[in-house]
Amino acid sequence: MARVDLSSVHVEFPIYNVRSRSIKNKFLKMASGGRVIKDANQHIVVSALNNISISFLHGDHIGLIGHNGSGKSTLLRLLSRIYEPTHGQIHIDGSVSAMLDIVQGVEAEFTGYENIYIRGTLAGLTRKQIKAQIEEICELTGLGDYLAMPVRTYSSGMKVRLAFAISACINPDILLIDEVFGAGDAEFMEKARRKMITLLQQSSIVIMASHSDELIREFCNKVLLLESGQIKYFGNAEKALEMYHLSRVY
Repeated sequence: MARVDLSSVHVEFPIYNVRSRSIKNKFLKMASGGRVIKDANQHIVVSALNNISISFLHGDHIGLIGHNGSGKSTLLRLLSRIYEPTHGQIHIDGSVSAMLDIVQGVEAEFTGYENIYIRGTLAGLTRKQIKAQIEEICELTGLGDYLAMPVRTYSSGMKVRLAFAISACINPDILLIDEVFGAGDAEFMEKARRKMITLLQQSSIVIMASHSDELIREFCNKVLLLESGQIKYFGNAEKALEMYHLSRVY
């Protein structure tokens, strides 16, 4: 069964090009995520995740919440292996599919159809597997004849539709999602919601970052609340949402 274990994990980003006192002070005011510290060489370091120890098990549908800069996207990128921990250990059992910056990698000069095959192949699908799902993917996009046109002719919302439909054709053990909803008309949003329900049923572990209480309540059985790169609470969804909204008041 799928499982994710993080033990005393830290993710830090050194800022080497911040030198003068005035620039440093300005940077410190701008930095909203994690802690801003100095390393042994007096370089400014942003501690994006700080001493994270947690396990996700089969059947966990985790809502990931927190203020902007709290470490949500960093954690998802860590779990998708885009980032490696600066300190600590991470162990993942199972295949991982990430819906993070889903538009990233869509080729503007290629058609929608061509992007479906390219992105599907990069995600590990065979051409036969893509061909078997092409009709479903095309229907989910709702783009019709636009799929035969170069993506550079698409609006931003159309690109999101295409990218989401391609990403949603993967059936992983562990699914990571970062705010994929919010770009599209009511018809597309309903189709995307139904597809997400299917993905949730098929995936062993789901970790979804969202600012929507409605989505968290609908899709998640546990919630992880992050604050300044640290775990503030992990457990019951309603309690986590209450703590989150109280922290926004103060």
